[in-house]
Amino acid sequence: MRKQPSTLRMPLGFEAAAAKLDSARYVLRLYVTGTTRNSERAIVNIRRICEAHLQGRYDLQVVDISQHPALAEGEQIIAAPTLIKKLPLPLRRFIGDMSQTERILLGLDLRKAGDRLTTDEGH
Repeated sequence: MRKQPSTLRMPLGFEAAAAKLDSARYVLRLYVTGTTRNSERAIVNIRRICEAHLQGRYDLQVVDISQHPALAEGEQIIAAPTLIKKLPLPLRRFIGDMSQTERILLGLDLRKAGDRLTTDEGH
């Protein structure tokens, strides 16, 4: 007598964690220095990523460290632009103009390693 193949099921904890992450609110803080080209590019890029992947479930605060140096010091910012993902945990930091969409999505836990961007998501 042949055994019927069993269906592969995800553990309940995994499904619950995935559902929770899909509805999680992201709290992001982007540190920039004035209105430089890199700063402006970082703002545009992170806003594009957030609107495409976190629409309606993110808070993005842009901090100009030339205007608020104490905030940068408190976060130990050593380079700008720097993005800090405050929530959901774990805390993550990204440095640069936020143009490496794949890296940002991986770091924000919005994409798994090996998943590919579609051409619409690339820019």
